[in-house]
Amino acid sequence: MTDLALPASEPNRRLDAIDRKILTVLQEDASLSVAEIGDRVGLSSTPCWKRIQRLEADGVILRRVALVDQNKIGLGITVFVSVESADHSEAWLKTFAGAVSAMPEVMEFYRMAGDVDYMLRVVVADMASYDVFYKKLIGAVPLKNVTSRFAMEKIKSVTALPVPAMA
Repeated sequence: MTDLALPASEPNRRLDAIDRKILTVLQEDASLSVAEIGDRVGLSSTPCWKRIQRLEADGVILRRVALVDQNKIGLGITVFVSVESADHSEAWLKTFAGAVSAMPEVMEFYRMAGDVDYMLRVVVADMASYDVFYKKLIGAVPLKNVTSRFAMEKIKSVTALPVPAMA
């Protein structure tokens, strides 16, 4: 059975070179028509559309969004917040994760290995907005330590993953 013949429900279905090209093109500009994507990857519209549909059904493509300049909408401060917890129970994590996930200022939220338990990337308008966020965060659940690091300049920020070539 070839990779192309694997059913869509196959969770570990391998991506072929054309799938990888489609992903690269879509990450660069998801507003392209199927015909334009097909031209760039060497497919006609119908097979290209079917592959995109399969990549979506398989959960490889999670969603298509517009990227917004945070500064142009008044969110000029990026803060990296590291959190240490004295409680590592499942119940505490469920409560903490639920509270943090509901905070719209939190763009990314990770459980970490090492000297910090959790890392958040937060965007806010100004220092007063961050203070409101901080008070909401520390009021959500008991925390051992919260450290905030304010980004002074964004040097690199990309959303496109480097799609690995086939092995």
